[in-house]
Amino acid sequence: MKKDELPNIIPVFPLSNFIIFPKTTVPLNIFEPRYIEMINDSMKTNKFIGMIQPKNSKNSEIATPELYKIGCLGKITSFKELDDGRYLIDLKGIIRFKIINEVKTEKLYRKCEVNFNDFLNDLDEKKENLKFSDLELIFKDLKLLFEKRGFIINWKALEKQSLDETINALAMASPFSLEEKQVLLEAINLDLRKNKIAEILSTYTYDEYQNTTLQ
Repeated sequence: MKKDELPNIIPVFPLSNFIIFPKTTVPLNIFEPRYIEMINDSMKTNKFIGMIQPKNSKNSEIATPELYKIGCLGKITSFKELDDGRYLIDLKGIIRFKIINEVKTEKLYRKCEVNFNDFLNDLDEKKENLKFSDLELIFKDLKLLFEKRGFIINWKALEKQSLDETINALAMASPFSLEEKQVLLEAINLDLRKNKIAEILSTYTYDEYQNTTLQ
């Protein structure tokens, strides 16, 4: 995809504790009327949706929660309508974006004007160069954290992927907080993201050693 093919106004899907990265694909179960409308409109046009985190995850009753400024544009790559009216879609991350402002709309869902200039490297097809040995300690600590939280990860399958796919998949699936996941999303490149994961993990492992209860 080229820069001039990117839309400057996109529908946004605020989803707490959920991030996607460029070059990763995630399944989504769509059932709310406003997001059913969003998917319908997206399928008729460019199939783009902006995934973004709301800032306040504790009050889900707010109809229009404040949004983080950085999200990721996704493209619908698979679509299935179920008998009960739900949609099952696969969404592939394309490029991160920064919200400029929210756009008034008659639609049930929200739209934003966005800018992609800070993240054009996301469109680059080349793989980032990291050594697997760089990740051994991170993997060890992540495995421990995932197991303690009852998360089941197919580590053998992950290790067969490229390193950038592996790091991003772990960042998306991790039992980190909304704020911590946002930090990982905003990390400008993979090397910084790897370091941020290590920093976050060090706070979790420190808590474990202090025998304090993780919230």
